Amino acid sequence: MKMNVFILAALFAGQLMYGQGYQAGDKAIDFRLKNVDGKMVSLSEYPDAKGFAVIFTCNSCPYAIAWEDRIIEIDRKYRDKGFPVIAINPNNPEVSPKDSYEDMIIRAREKGFPFPYLFDEKQEVFPVYGAARTPHVYLLVREGSDLVVKYVGAVDDNYRDASQVKEPYLANAIDALLAGREIEKTETRAIGCTIKVKN
Repeated sequence: MKMNVFILAALFAGQLMYGQGYQAGDKAIDFRLKNVDGKMVSLSEYPDAKGFAVIFTCNSCPYAIAWEDRIIEIDRKYRDKGFPVIAINPNNPEVSPKDSYEDMIIRAREKGFPFPYLFDEKQEVFPVYGAARTPHVYLLVREGSDLVVKYVGAVDDNYRDASQVKEPYLANAIDALLAGREIEKTETRAIGCTIKVKN
């Protein structure tokens, strides 16, 4: 157990140092972050989940706002099928004041988020995953005791207009997993605002 913790810590530190991120096929770490309801949340608290749509997003980015309703719909469609959405705000509120924890609570209430909206307050999780923009999607699936990355990138191919979406990347990836098929696109370019960090 101690060795596993040491290996995980070394991996975590190395990724923070070199700015590496996850690609399809990589094993992802769990995390424990504060939700807008004040409770701490980790993926291990979802023993019945087949996987997770971990989405780094925020209150302030126009791209993130444009995709909010679709992210809500994805959670409603796939949560009971074993793939809940876990949203994480990675932004530093000193750099992006509208992304404070207090504003997260307000936004979650206004939009009626049905999923956890977690605060990466110490900005320790998003560098490990390799998230660079909001929103940035990481689809994970449980394989035994591991969380394996299956898709990384954008929610779909049209942030401007949901009615004009031709490729719903995330939904297609989840559908493929549920059907036991290979995911056709395991990586796409995340389009959004850069994550705000304090220099």
